[in-house]
Amino acid sequence: MPARALSAARPLSVALALLAAPAVAQAPKVPPPRAPATAPDPAFEAMRAAFEALPEAERKALQDALVWTGDYNSVVNGAFGRRTFEALNAARARTAGADPLDPRSRAAILAAGEAARKAVRFAVLADPASGAVLGVPERMVPKRSAVPGGTRWQSADGRLTLESRSFPAGSTDLEALFARATAPLADRKVTYKLKRPDFIVVTGETASGRSYLRYAAGPAGIRGFAIGYEAAQAADVDRLVIAIANSFVPFPNAPAEAPRIAAVPATKPPATGLPPAGMTSQVTAPQVTPPQVVGTGLVVAPGRVLTASSVVETCPNLRVGAAPAKVLRSERGLALLEAAGLPAPKLPGLHGTSASEDRVVVAADGAGVSVAPGAMFAAMSGEARVTAPLQPGSAGAPVLDRAGGLAGLVARYPAAPRLVAGVVPPASFPVIPEDVIAAFLAEGGIATKPSAATAGSVGAAASAVGGAVIGLGCTR
Repeated sequence: MPARALSAARPLSVALALLAAPAVAQAPKVPPPRAPATAPDPAFEAMRAAFEALPEAERKALQDALVWTGDYNSVVNGAFGRRTFEALNAARARTAGADPLDPRSRAAILAAGEAARKAVRFAVLADPASGAVLGVPERMVPKRSAVPGGTRWQSADGRLTLESRSFPAGSTDLEALFARATAPLADRKVTYKLKRPDFIVVTGETASGRSYLRYAAGPAGIRGFAIGYEAAQAADVDRLVIAIANSFVPFPNAPAEAPRIAAVPATKPPATGLPPAGMTSQVTAPQVTPPQVVGTGLVVAPGRVLTASSVVETCPNLRVGAAPAKVLRSERGLALLEAAGLPAPKLPGLHGTSASEDRVVVAADGAGVSVAPGAMFAAMSGEARVTAPLQPGSAGAPVLDRAGGLAGLVARYPAAPRLVAGVVPPASFPVIPEDVIAAFLAEGGIATKPSAATAGSVGAAASAVGGAVIGLGCTR
């Protein structure tokens, strides 16, 4: 299938495996506290207030219409964030500065979105062949045929192809499908890949084409879809990829589940002498239950882990792997833990003054470590916040600038996050700023220093804490 990255259909988070690295040298002096680097954006906050005053159904309908007008490139969830702000401003620019959220402008946006949807005859269909539900632009792909485990829709000239796919339970797994989708090919470059315990996303490119693939796993097996098209069609098809991804429901008949607060790590646990989960070594031995991941920690010194105090409040019996974690201090929204068997510490330099709001959040999750790009801002209350697509277990995750400087820690994570197609969409989270972290660590005898690095890529920034980000488990 032809392939190239879909900038407009970029998935909600970037999963990277981080390598262990030696500890960062510590400076003897703590920099003085300073105010948050960014001030509240009055225009952003005013638009947020107006948007959030609308009923949820109207907010979602507006986002969906902005997908079809080519302005919005994220999940339709009714939540306000930087992408919604930018999409509404793009709509404003086309209407000579009219407020996009006044009733007349909203009606015009909705009408334009509906017209674009009807122009391609976009229909959300239940596909009997795969069992999934997904949107199909029937006018653009009128040719329909059966394929093993799914259905193929194709344009008359064969330049655009959409396929649903499914695999019965036990016939394959996400690991194998991910390996196949990301295998090196001479004429294809994989431009994005994301692997979670319950879904994968892969995009790629060739000299002339683009592709997007998504699979989700459930009790009934694996279901997904793939779309491929020529790069010359990007202006028309990129928005379709977003619309299809937003419409995709892999298991429509599955009973509703409560949001997962955390997942059991997929990585092999350290040797503990304990029997595997679900088994007992003796008839009288209790069943061993793997600890539930409830937060993220950063190893800042030998035997010391920094996290948010909300993680400690959520679970008094924290563990790092098989080792219990002892709370040494908990105040100012932060907690310092003591545990054995930790990786090498890596405390990055503190974030310096920068006009850029770009941030990178490195968090532990059930699959290992994930890296999420985001943006930092100050709320009207003055509280530092970051907007990013964070997953459960992100409380306590370090927030870095693009140079790898430590800008803060995620203060807390909601107990019941809203999931869209198994993913938490971008949302706003409170942040404990770097000056509070510096003072807290100094009181514990751990010195920090300013960051001297220059701005780089998301992956390069995340390497500043590579190997020192760990998952914190909970036993009840």
